[in-house]
Amino acid sequence: MSWQPNQESLGTLATCLRDSLSGFNKTAQKQAEIMLTQAKANPDINNYLAFIFSSAVPAPGTAVQSNEWHLVRSAAAIMLKNNIKSNLKGIPESSLQLIKLAIPLGIQDTNSQIRNFAGNLATEIVRRGGLYSWPELLEILLKMIGNEGGQYSNEAQEGAMAAMAKICEDNTKVLEREQNGQRPLNILLPKCIEATKSPLPKVRAFALKAINEFTPRKNQAMLNVIDTLLQHLFHLAEDQYPDVRREVCRAFVRLVETRPDKLLPHIGGLIDYILTQQKSDDEELATEAAEFWLAVGEHDNLWQALDPHLGKIIPVLLECMVYSPEDIALLGGASDDEDEEDRQEDIKPQFAKKNLKRGAAGAEEGANQDSNGYEKMAEEGLEEGEIDDEDEDDDGDDNPDERWTLRKCSAAALDVFAGDFGGKIFNSILPYLQTNLKHEDWPRREAAVLALGAVADGCMGVVVPHLPELVPYLISLLEDPEPVVRIITCWTLSRYSSWAAGLGDDTQRQSYFEPLMEGILRRMLDKNKKVQEAGASAMATLEEKAGKQLEPYCGPIIQQFVLCFSKYKDKNRWVLYDCVQTLAEHIGPVLARPELANQLMPVIIDRWQRVPDQSREMFPLLECLSYIAMALGDAFTPFAEPIFNRCVNIIHQNLEQAVHAKTNANFDQPDKDFLVTSLDLLSAIIQALDNAKAAELVARSQPAFFELLSFCMEDPSDEVQQSAYALVGDCSKYVPEQLRPFVHKIFTILVKKLDLDDILDEEIDSSFSVVNNACWGAGEVAMQFKKEMEPFVPELLQRFVEIISNPGVPAGVVENAAIALGRLGLFHAEILAPHLPKFAHEFLTVMEEVDTSEEKATAFRGFCNVVAQNPQSIENVLLPFFSSIARYQDLKLRNPIKHELHEAFLSVLKIYQQLIPHFGEFLAKLPPQDLQSLKTTYGL
Repeated sequence: MSWQPNQESLGTLATCLRDSLSGFNKTAQKQAEIMLTQAKANPDINNYLAFIFSSAVPAPGTAVQSNEWHLVRSAAAIMLKNNIKSNLKGIPESSLQLIKLAIPLGIQDTNSQIRNFAGNLATEIVRRGGLYSWPELLEILLKMIGNEGGQYSNEAQEGAMAAMAKICEDNTKVLEREQNGQRPLNILLPKCIEATKSPLPKVRAFALKAINEFTPRKNQAMLNVIDTLLQHLFHLAEDQYPDVRREVCRAFVRLVETRPDKLLPHIGGLIDYILTQQKSDDEELATEAAEFWLAVGEHDNLWQALDPHLGKIIPVLLECMVYSPEDIALLGGASDDEDEEDRQEDIKPQFAKKNLKRGAAGAEEGANQDSNGYEKMAEEGLEEGEIDDEDEDDDGDDNPDERWTLRKCSAAALDVFAGDFGGKIFNSILPYLQTNLKHEDWPRREAAVLALGAVADGCMGVVVPHLPELVPYLISLLEDPEPVVRIITCWTLSRYSSWAAGLGDDTQRQSYFEPLMEGILRRMLDKNKKVQEAGASAMATLEEKAGKQLEPYCGPIIQQFVLCFSKYKDKNRWVLYDCVQTLAEHIGPVLARPELANQLMPVIIDRWQRVPDQSREMFPLLECLSYIAMALGDAFTPFAEPIFNRCVNIIHQNLEQAVHAKTNANFDQPDKDFLVTSLDLLSAIIQALDNAKAAELVARSQPAFFELLSFCMEDPSDEVQQSAYALVGDCSKYVPEQLRPFVHKIFTILVKKLDLDDILDEEIDSSFSVVNNACWGAGEVAMQFKKEMEPFVPELLQRFVEIISNPGVPAGVVENAAIALGRLGLFHAEILAPHLPKFAHEFLTVMEEVDTSEEKATAFRGFCNVVAQNPQSIENVLLPFFSSIARYQDLKLRNPIKHELHEAFLSVLKIYQQLIPHFGEFLAKLPPQDLQSLKTTYGL
C-alpha cells in the first residue's frame, strides 16, 4: 500500500487514544474524547487506526512511552471496531484493504488481548459485510492454524483459532449455505477436527469451541464427520487442560439432542466420565458436565438409560448442591440491609416481557408463568436482547446468587430426574433429607431444603403424605438466622403452595395454607433485601398456584404490598410489580372492589407520578398497570386519561428519538421496551374501559393515535410490531369508528406482514409472533369493516392459504390464519368460492384443533357461506366437513352467534341433501356417533 501516515497527525492521535482510556486525568480524558470525535471526519482516520493497531512498538514521532503503547493499540482497536460497526459501507475500499492487512498482523501478536481485538475486528467485518465480503479470511486463518510450513508462532496459531471460533459463532448459517457450488463448512469442520490434535492446548480448546457451534445443528457436514469427531472427543476426554475437557463435555451435551444414537452405545462410560468431571475443582468444567444430566433427562429416548445408574448420580448431584466455601465467602454473612440504597450495578438490565400473543380463541397467550426456579434464582447475566461488549473486560458476577452455578445446575437436574422417575427419586433422597434438613451447619440445611424444593413437581404424589410434617418445619425455617436459608425456604414453600391451596378442609387450610402464606408475606418485609426479593418471588408463585383461592385473603395481601412499596429499594420494587400484576391476573374483577382498589391504586399512582419517562422502572410499572387495568375494567376510568396520554407521549418521544439516531450518530437508539410496554398498556386500557370512553381517549389523542400506531407497525423490532398488531385488533373490536378513517392505511401495512417470504431464518420465532398477531388483527378488522375490506381480499386469501398450507408455520399462527380466512367468507364468499378447493381440506384440518369460541363459530359460519357458493368443488372433503358439523359443540356459545351458526350448518346440509342422490346412503359412511348427532341436531 502506498499510503503513509503524517507523523504529526499520528502523534496527536496516539496521545488522544491513550488519554481516552486514562482513568486518572478526567480533564485529559474528556478533551481526548472530543478530539477523537472530531477526528472521525478525517477520511484517513481508519488508516491511522489500523496502522497504530498493527504496530507492535510505538511508531516513530509519537510521544507515547513503550509501556503505554498497548493502551494506545487497544483504544485504536475499540474505535476501529465501532467505526466498522456503525458504518462499514462508508469506509473507502483503500482503507478497508489496510484494515484487512492489519488484522492478520494483530492475530499473530504476542499479546493475547491484541489477538482478541484482532479476532473481534475480523468478526465485525464479516458480521456487517457478510462472509463473502472478505473471502480470503478463512483461507488466511486456516493457513495459520495448520502451520504446515512451521512459519507461524504459537501465538499466531492460537489467535487464528480464536478468531475462527468467533466467526463460526456469528456465522453458523452462512457457513452451512452453498456458495458457488460449495459449502464452506464441508472444508472447515474437518480442519477444525484436525486442529483438536494440536500440541497447543488453547488451539485444541478453540477448535472444539468452533466445532461446538455446529454440534447442535443437523447438517450434512456434521453428518459426514460425526464418527471421526466422536473418536477425537473420546481421545480428548482425558486432556490435561480443563478448557479442553469443558468443550468435550459441551459437545456431549449438544450431541444428546442431535445424535443420541451415537451416544447410547457408550452411555455407561459417558456417565462415569461426566461424574468425574462434575467433581472437578474447576467450577466451569463441573457445571458444563452437570448440564449433561439436564440434556439427557429431558431427552425422550435417552433418559431411561440413566435408570440403572441413578444410585451413583443422585449422591453427586446432592453433594454439588451444597454451597462451596468460596461461595459462602462471596455471599457474606447475615446482614440487615433493608435501609441501604441499591447500587446501580446491582440492578440488572431488565427487559419487557414479550407481548402476549393473541390466541386463536381471542385470548392472550403467554409463556408458562410457573417460572423455572433455578433461572429465577440464577438471574443469569446476559439475557435475550442484551449485547456483551467483547472489547471490555468482563469481570463476571462473583455473587453465586446472581449467576448460573454448579449448585443450581445440579438442582435443576434433580428436578428433571424427579419428572422422569417420579417417586423413586424422592425415596432415594429421603435418607439425605432426614439427615440434613435439621443439620447444624447451615449450608447442609440449605442444600436439603433446595433438594426438597427441586423434587416438588415430579414427586408431589409421593411427598404429599410427608407434607403435614414438612411444611410446618419449613415455615419455622423462614425465621432461620441465616438469610440464605430463609431465601431458599421461601422458594421451596412456593413449590408446594399448590398442595396447601388445594386443601378442601377449612381446618387443614388454617393449619397449613394460611401459615404458609403469612410466613411468605412476612419475609417480604424481611430486614435483608435478598430475602425480601425471595419472599416477593415466592408470593407471585403462590398467587399463580392458588388463583381464586386467594380472594378471601386479598385485603391483608394488598396491605402487605402497600407496606412493601413504602420500604423497597429499586431492585425489589421490580419484583413487587410482578406480585401485584400476578394477583390482578388471577383474581380479576375482585380487585375492583372499593376496599381493595382504594388501598392499592394510591401507591401505584404515586410510583406512576414519581418515575420519569426515561426510567427503566417504566417497563415493569407499565406492564403491571396493564394487568391492573384489565382486572379493574371500567373501574379503571378515573386513572385512564393521564396514563393513556402519557403512553402516547412516550411512544411519540421514542419514535422521534429513533429517527434522530438514524440520521445523527450523536443520538443513541432508544430502548424499544418503552414502545412495547406502552402499546400493551394502551391495548389493556382500550379493552378495559367502556367502549365510548375508550373511543373518546383515542379521538382526543395528540399526536394522532393511528399515525403513531402505523409507525409502530413498521418498526424494525419484531417485539414492537407484535404489540402494534395486537393493538390494531383490539381497536377494531372496541373503537372501530375511530379506526375507520385510517383502516385503509393500516391494512395496507398489515397485509405486507403476512408474506412468509419476508421472514428471516435468524428471526423466525419473533417474526412468526408478529405474523400471528397480524392474522388475528386481520380477522378482527374483517369482522368490523365487512365489505370495506374487499380490495384486500384477494391478497389476504393468497397469504392465508400459504400460511395454513405450510407445515413449517407454528400451530398457533396457522389457527389464527384459518379463523381470519373463515371470517372473510362472512362478507366476501363470492370472491373466495372459486378458490375453495385450494383451502377447504387445510381449513377443516386446522379447525379440528381450535378450541371452541366465538371466533371459531364465526369462522365456520363464513366457511359455510363460501361452500354454499361452490358446493360441488369440495366433494373429496365432504365427509370430514360433515363430521366437523356433527362434532361441533359449544355450550358457552351465546345467541345470536349460536343460532346463526346452527342455521349456517343446516343450510349447507340441505344444499347437499338436494345435490347428492341417495343422501342417506352417503351419510351412512360417517362414523355412527357423527351420523346420530346430525340426525338429532339437524333432523336429517
